[in-house]
Amino acid sequence: MNSPPSADSGNPNKTGPEHLSAQGNGSGTPHHQSFWLWVLCLTGVDYFSTLAYQPSIAITSAGRLAPVATILLVLVTLFGAVPIYCRVAKSSPHGQGSIAMLQRLLRGWSGKFLVLAMLGFAATDFVITITLSAADAAKHLIENPLFHHVPSFFHSQVGITLVMIMALGALFLKGVREVIGVAVAIVAVYLVMNVIVISGGLYTLTQQPHFVSDWWDKLSSGDVGIVAHAYEAPSESATPSTSDEVGSPSESTISPATSAPLAPLTWYAGLFMSALLFPKLALGLSGFETGVAVMPQIKGDPSDTEEAPLGRIKRTQWLLLTSALIMSVMLIGSSIVVTTLIPLEALAHGGPAYERALAYLAHAEGGLKLWPFFGEVFGTMYDMSTVAILCFAGASALSGLLNLIPRYLPKFGMAPDWVSATRPLVCVIIAVCLVVTLIFRASVEEQGAAYATGVMVLILSACVAVTIERYRERIGSTWGRVPWPTVIITVVFLYTAVDIMIEKSEGLVISLFFIAAIMGVSLVSRIVRSDELRVVRFQYANNDSKFRWNTLQHVEIPVLAPHRPGGRTLDEKERELRIWHHLDDEIPVVFVEISLGDTSDFFQEPVLDIRHEGGRYIIRVSHCTSIAPAIAALALSLNGTTKPIELHFGWSDESPLKMNLGFLLFGEGNIPFLVRELLRDAQPNEALRPRVIIG
Repeated sequence: MNSPPSADSGNPNKTGPEHLSAQGNGSGTPHHQSFWLWVLCLTGVDYFSTLAYQPSIAITSAGRLAPVATILLVLVTLFGAVPIYCRVAKSSPHGQGSIAMLQRLLRGWSGKFLVLAMLGFAATDFVITITLSAADAAKHLIENPLFHHVPSFFHSQVGITLVMIMALGALFLKGVREVIGVAVAIVAVYLVMNVIVISGGLYTLTQQPHFVSDWWDKLSSGDVGIVAHAYEAPSESATPSTSDEVGSPSESTISPATSAPLAPLTWYAGLFMSALLFPKLALGLSGFETGVAVMPQIKGDPSDTEEAPLGRIKRTQWLLLTSALIMSVMLIGSSIVVTTLIPLEALAHGGPAYERALAYLAHAEGGLKLWPFFGEVFGTMYDMSTVAILCFAGASALSGLLNLIPRYLPKFGMAPDWVSATRPLVCVIIAVCLVVTLIFRASVEEQGAAYATGVMVLILSACVAVTIERYRERIGSTWGRVPWPTVIITVVFLYTAVDIMIEKSEGLVISLFFIAAIMGVSLVSRIVRSDELRVVRFQYANNDSKFRWNTLQHVEIPVLAPHRPGGRTLDEKERELRIWHHLDDEIPVVFVEISLGDTSDFFQEPVLDIRHEGGRYIIRVSHCTSIAPAIAALALSLNGTTKPIELHFGWSDESPLKMNLGFLLFGEGNIPFLVRELLRDAQPNEALRPRVIIG
C-alpha cells in the first residue's frame, strides 16, 4: 500500500487526515546517540552501583556461603540473563524490551492491559532504583567520618536524598549528552576504586591464608554464620581486649549475631543451600532491563534502518555481555574478600559494615589495612565515588522511563501528547520520585522489597517472551519445538520471583499500587482524549482505489451516507434514504462501509477500498480503531469547496449509556453525535463545516 498524496491537493478547503491527528504517535523524539561503551556507563551507574550494598546483602543472606551463592548468581547471569536479553535486544531494537515482545502475543484490550501491568512493574523498578540509590548515597555520605564535622542540621537522610534526586532531574533537563558524559567519568572512577579495594583484599588473603582456612573450617563444620540478630554497640564500661590477629574483633566489642552451627556441611549440601539462598542475591541482576531500555542512545552502523538497526542490536549485545563480565568479576572478588576479612557481626543490621562492606575495608576499620594508604583519606575518596555513582544510579532508570513511556501511553491514547516531550516527562517522573522518597522516609531497607520485585518480574517477563517467541519459530512436534534451555532459565527466574514475593510481600503490594495508578490515570486519559480526531493518514487497498480517491477529492460530493454491512442492501438503503431525507434521484450518494480492526488502539491508519458498482461509489474502510473519527476524517477530506458535504445518518434505538460505552471500548456507538463534535473541533468555520443530518 502506498502513502496517500496530500489530501488537500487541488482543494484549499479540504483537510487531509494526516493533518487532523495530534502530532506524532507516541514514539518519542529522536535520541542523542553515542558510542556503545559510553552508553554502557549510563546503564552501569545502575548495575555497578549495587557493589555498594550487594556484598553486605550476600553476607546477611547467605553467611559464609556468600561466595558460593555469588558464583551461582554469576552463572545465572552469564548463562541465563545475558542470552535472554541479547534475544530481547534483537526482538525489540528500539528499547521497548520484554514489554513490546509480550504485547505482540496478545491483541486488543487484553494486550493493552498487559502492557499497562508491565509498565507498572517497570515503573516500580525504575522509580525505586532512583529513590533507593539516592537514599543509599545519602546514607554513605552521612556515615563518612568527615561528614560528622558538618552541622547536624544537614544530617537529614531524607533531605539529602531529595536534593540528589532533584540534581539528577536537573542534569536530564540539560540534555542526554551531558548525562552520558558524567556517567562515563563516575563509572570509571568507581570501578578503579573498587578494583583497588578488592585487589588489596585478594592480595592480603595470599599473604595471610589463615583468613581463608578459618572461613573454610567454620563453613565445613556447619557454622554457616547467617546473620540472625542486629549489631549491638559495646557499652562504655566494656574493656576492649587484645586480638591475636589484626582485624579480628574482640568478644567485648561486638556481640555474637550469627546462627547456631549446623551439622558438618558436605559440598552438595552447601551447594543446595546456596541455590535456596540465591533469590536473596537477585538484586545483582538489576541492570539488564535498563541495558535494553537505553538502546536508542547507542550509535549503530551507517547502514542501519529504522526497521532493522542491525548495528545497534550488535552493539547492545556487546554492552550486555561486557557489563555482565565486569560485574561478575567484581561480585565474586568482593564476596570472597568481604566474607573472609570482615567479621560477620560487623555486617549485621546496624553494624559498622552494614550495607557498606567495601567502604569498611577502604577506611581500614577494624584495624586491617589491605594497602598501606588505606584509612580515612582513601576511605573518604572511596565514599565520594560511591555517593556519586549511587546518586547517579537513577540515570539509566530515568533514561529507560523516558524511552518506554512515550512509546506506549500516548500511542494508546492513555497519556497527553506532551508526555512525548522529554523535559515535561522528566519533571513528572522526578516529582513522583520525590513523593516516593517522602512516603518511605528515604529508607533503603523499606524500598528493597519493591526494587527486587520489579527487577525479577521484568526479567521473568523477558524469559517468558523469549520462550514463546523461540517456540513459534521452530517447526516439528510440540515437544521438539520447546526451547528447553530457555525453559530451564525461565523456571529459575520464576522460582526466584515467587520466593521474593512470598518472603517480601510488601514489594508486590507496592508494585500493584504502581500498576493501579498507571491504569487509573491511563483510563481517565483515554476517556478525556476520546473526542480527538485521531486518523493519522489513509492507506489504499490497491492502485485503483488510490485513483478513485483522487477523483472523488476533485468532485463535489453532495452526500456521504454511512452503511452498516450485513443488513439491508445498498439499493434498499438508498431508496429509504432518498424518501426519508427528501433527496432527488439526480443527487449522487457515496456510501461508506466501515469494518473495525483492533479497537483498543488509539491512532489509526484506515485502509480504503473504493469501488464503483451499480452506478454508485462505495468506500469500504477497514483497519479502523473507531468509526466516528474515520467518518469525520473522510468527510473533511471530501468536503466541497462551494457547498459543504452532507452526512446522512439514521436514528439508533440503543440507549445513550450503551452507545457511549460502546464508543469508548469498541469504537462504535453514538456515531452521528460524535462525528458532529469531531467536525466542530476540526473545522471552526460553520460555513465550510460538513453537515450532519439525522433522519
